[in-house]
Amino acid sequence: MVSQVGGSAIVGGTVIPYKEITVSAQVPGRVTYLAGVEGHRAETGEVLVKIDDADVQAQRRAALSQIYQAEAGLRNSYMQYSRELYSPRVNSITGFPGMGIPATFDQFFTRGFSEVMGQSDSGLERQADLYAQGVGVDQATSGLAAAQANLEAIDAALDDFQATAAFDGIIMRKHIEVGDTVQPGMPLVDYAFIDYLRIEADVPVRLAAGLSEGMLVPARLDSGSGPVEARVAQIYPVADPKRHTVTVKFDLPVGTPGGPGMYVEVTVPDASVPAQAQTSVPLEALVWRGSLPAVFVLDQGKPSLRIVRVGYPLPDGTISVISGLVGGETVILSPPSSLISGH
Repeated sequence: MVSQVGGSAIVGGTVIPYKEITVSAQVPGRVTYLAGVEGHRAETGEVLVKIDDADVQAQRRAALSQIYQAEAGLRNSYMQYSRELYSPRVNSITGFPGMGIPATFDQFFTRGFSEVMGQSDSGLERQADLYAQGVGVDQATSGLAAAQANLEAIDAALDDFQATAAFDGIIMRKHIEVGDTVQPGMPLVDYAFIDYLRIEADVPVRLAAGLSEGMLVPARLDSGSGPVEARVAQIYPVADPKRHTVTVKFDLPVGTPGGPGMYVEVTVPDASVPAQAQTSVPLEALVWRGSLPAVFVLDQGKPSLRIVRVGYPLPDGTISVISGLVGGETVILSPPSSLISGH
């Protein structure tokens, strides 16, 4: 069929991972563990790099000892409070030792006399003793909480001594080896999710105007495979003022042969070229002979194989044909693999 289409242009780009991060050191120290070499596949939460944390581990053991001491102090405080509650010290003979005379006489001649004179209140003394033991419980509770908070702070610091995978992916590049000494901010590994791949291309501003998110455009990877349809995923809102280009990202179909870093060519429509008649065919008419697209046309009632050069998908569901066909020829849709030219 013949469609009214504009021109097109080929833009070079690079295959990139769907998601990529650089894991950096948070603390200084010596690298003691590295999960693997480039290409090692890791799952979420797997440790990628460890840095020597012997000093902090010693601090953690000391913090645990402080917690044990604080717990023992708290248990003792509760015991003293319970004893004061059920066996008040104010009623205890041994609680008021004598000054060189038996405690019984000391209690009689001191407390008893003072109570008679109105200078002592046993009920008030008991309340004061009970309050003092309660304060001891509160202080012991506070001490335990402080010890636990100290342990939590140390555990949080320990997290910085190991880098874990934030998502399923592979190690793209390692910047260190076991035994290296690192400082905060130094890159450790480049880590990426490559089950889905993207293309990143700097598209001239005049060409970017003809793109929209969701649009399908043909792309050809440097791996030698045939063209694939890439979907416009993101168009950056700001252009490069020096190069006058806009960064555009395209999603590649799942299973596209290739990998990050490969060169790729993307065919984008050029809205500045006036529309002109151009041959197009339905997508299901395309067959591949190696890396070359082709179609079967009916020539005097027999199928004839034509190698064609395709452009980009059109809104009507067809794909433009730059060369190899002329308008009006009849093509065979979904030809069987056994179909042979001339038969």
